[in-house]
Amino acid sequence: MLPAIESTKKLSFERRICDGDLVIVYERHDNMKAVKVCEIGCLQNRFGVFKHSDWIGKPFGSKVFSNKGGFIYLLAPTPELWTLVLSHRTQILYIADISFVIMYLEIVPGCLVFESGTGSGSLTTSLARAIAPSGHVYTFDFHEQRAASARDDFEKTGLSSLVTVGVRDIQGEGFPDEFSGLVDSVFLDLPQPWLAIPSAGKVLKQDGVLCSFSPCIEQVQRSCEMLKTCFTDIRIFEVLLRSYEVREERLESWQNHGGGSLGSRKKRKHSIEVSQQQECNISPAIMARPSSEGRGHTGYLTFARLKCIT
Repeated sequence: MLPAIESTKKLSFERRICDGDLVIVYERHDNMKAVKVCEIGCLQNRFGVFKHSDWIGKPFGSKVFSNKGGFIYLLAPTPELWTLVLSHRTQILYIADISFVIMYLEIVPGCLVFESGTGSGSLTTSLARAIAPSGHVYTFDFHEQRAASARDDFEKTGLSSLVTVGVRDIQGEGFPDEFSGLVDSVFLDLPQPWLAIPSAGKVLKQDGVLCSFSPCIEQVQRSCEMLKTCFTDIRIFEVLLRSYEVREERLESWQNHGGGSLGSRKKRKHSIEVSQQQECNISPAIMARPSSEGRGHTGYLTFARLKCIT
């Protein structure tokens, strides 16, 4: 769940929905939206009208009904769901890349993490959960309006105490000097990440880990050239995820009619009757097949570890 510093506002499966909470309205796996609960508010969709007042007091995960008998689910805003419903101010990282980044950056509760740039805040939300409750994420974006929008989102999702958003051109100015040697992990999502690598090396602790996300292999090559100066254990990954659709379908019944000869009319009639009887007895089967909307290349993840000075 998304952590919050105040225990009274902490989201959990036990806590019930309150006025002012952010919930994820789930219609189906590819149709969700974030809604702020307001006692006098209502949601209208193809299933009917849903009054927010009916939601208050229910636990997260509840199934609620409209005036027409349609239904939706009210889910808690986990980082995974927030990634699927947030406003896209920039291209975002999705779950496959995010989970890989958090594991290889060795992020655990209590870590101090730097991120540049913030973008839509998809990765930032997952970083905040990983370092909670005692760590902190400093995320930087050179675009002032984008940073302000991200700040509002983190306030909405209860992450303000765990995330600090700064307006700064990391490629030109580098990371703040006051954090020299204090940062556990650094993540870069920049057009020219090699310009920020020397500064990242200064703020990282010895043996700290850096990750750079780049959509083009030319960016990766230039970054690796810069990383060789003070980093070691350089690794590059491309994460490709293949999802499957699971659905219930009725298997077709195939009858063997004895090769080329169909036989007499009586035999054909008997065969059809047997076939129909068998089809009636066939129960639906659970089928799995690759999704028709599989994601292809998103980008390359370059990891490197700061060399220890002995």
